Amino acid sequence: MIRVLVAEDQSAVRAGLVLILGSAPDIEVAGEAADGEQAVALARELRPDLVLMDVQMPRLDGVSATRIVVGEGLADVLVLTTFDLDEYVFGALRAGASGFLLKNTDAKDLITAVRTVAGGEGIVAPAVTRRLIAEFAAKPVREPAVDPAVLRELTRREREVLSCLGEGLSNAAIAERLEMAEATVKTHVSRMLGKLGLRSRVQAAVLAQELGI
Repeated sequence: MIRVLVAEDQSAVRAGLVLILGSAPDIEVAGEAADGEQAVALARELRPDLVLMDVQMPRLDGVSATRIVVGEGLADVLVLTTFDLDEYVFGALRAGASGFLLKNTDAKDLITAVRTVAGGEGIVAPAVTRRLIAEFAAKPVREPAVDPAVLRELTRREREVLSCLGEGLSNAAIAERLEMAEATVKTHVSRMLGKLGLRSRVQAAVLAQELGI
């Protein structure tokens, strides 16, 4: 069973998410939070596999809550967002979110997204990933540029995988492009994240865009 904590301040939206997730035979809603502080507290108490996190919440916003949840290793975080919240999304990625999901996603795709992130895939929708990253890239850089020297620690294959992540490709798509087994791709991703000090594939995707590889 995939245990999910739903963090959403709008009660009607939260109830809908709980209802959808509860309909899946392999997903259990472990708890519900109405704000960021409650989300962090429940994550510490319940230790869910995944937190479905809204970005705009009272008391503590979703980005700050994500940073705490991921930083303490409490759970993976799947962020709920809309396209007009790019800065929030970018902050969530920096904070270590494993993926993001649009609020108008239908029930089937929501369940698939939860399974995908819980399975370690990270990037939920490649097309959405590419669009968001493109929008981030078009904005003025507000943070210090990443030092390209960090790439020296990577092998040639790891650099190739990083480049593919920057395009928003899934493990299966990367395996097909680079002509390797999907399990091998997962190994490369894991090693690459460790070398670069990153928490998620999505962070790696943003890094690849920032470095232009």
